[in-house]
Amino acid sequence: MSVIIKSLLPRYEVLELSAYRNVVGMIPALILMWWTGEFKLGHKNLWIRQWKFALSRGLMVTIAQICWYASLGTSAFALVAALGYTMSLFVVLFSIPLLGERVGLWRSTAVLLGFGGAMLIVQPTADSFSLWAMLPLCAAAFYALSIVTVRMIDRNVSNSLLYMYSAVAAAVGNLVVVFVSTGFAGIETMQDAGLITIMGLMGGCGVICMLISVRMAEPSLLAPFNYFGLISAFTMGWIVFGEAPIDRLFPGVLLIVGGGALVLWRESRAVSGNKKRMK
Repeated sequence: MSVIIKSLLPRYEVLELSAYRNVVGMIPALILMWWTGEFKLGHKNLWIRQWKFALSRGLMVTIAQICWYASLGTSAFALVAALGYTMSLFVVLFSIPLLGERVGLWRSTAVLLGFGGAMLIVQPTADSFSLWAMLPLCAAAFYALSIVTVRMIDRNVSNSLLYMYSAVAAAVGNLVVVFVSTGFAGIETMQDAGLITIMGLMGGCGVICMLISVRMAEPSLLAPFNYFGLISAFTMGWIVFGEAPIDRLFPGVLLIVGGGALVLWRESRAVSGNKKRMK
């Protein structure tokens, strides 16, 4: 999805693409709700007790998207992707006050390693530093917040309905911002229309999968799996955009991955220990 966004940015505004993504992204949720028969249950079953909270998640996603899309237009693809993976560390941090999770020495060390790696990539003390480099971190923080807050919604609310609330809020918020600011320039070609449709559908399906996984397991346990995308992100940035910012990525990216791997290793040890005690 990010590759498509970066390829479209020279012709479209960030706010436009974010609005398109959220509007088209509602389609997977609508299909899922139709498939599960939720539309037949009546409007009362489509009402969430925590509706204000559910809608606020859409605003979190909107802010994250705008920061993410803007960063893709100003920085190398692999750099943005690497900094985006600090989302896993923000998930661990937000899980402490919001979910009451206990974060011991290992997780704390992982967070410190990850943020140390992020700072090496951003290079805030360098002469070439720009605030644009902080946008992926801002996006990662708001995406993490939207993920952690999923577990604060009542369990009886379906994944498709929960996503629909946030998607509607994000789409409406985006449309309002676009109409009062840049306005819609219109889609130039059928090829662009196809790419925008694919972008929205991929984003919608991805969010639903994330919702399901987060509601089945602790966010801080799932977070390290995001790091498996680093290799593909670097490869796509190199092949599609001819970018290979190796000097900026290393050694910071190793610390970010190391932090995630440390959490994953520690959690696997804990699960293994619990199984042995049960036997």
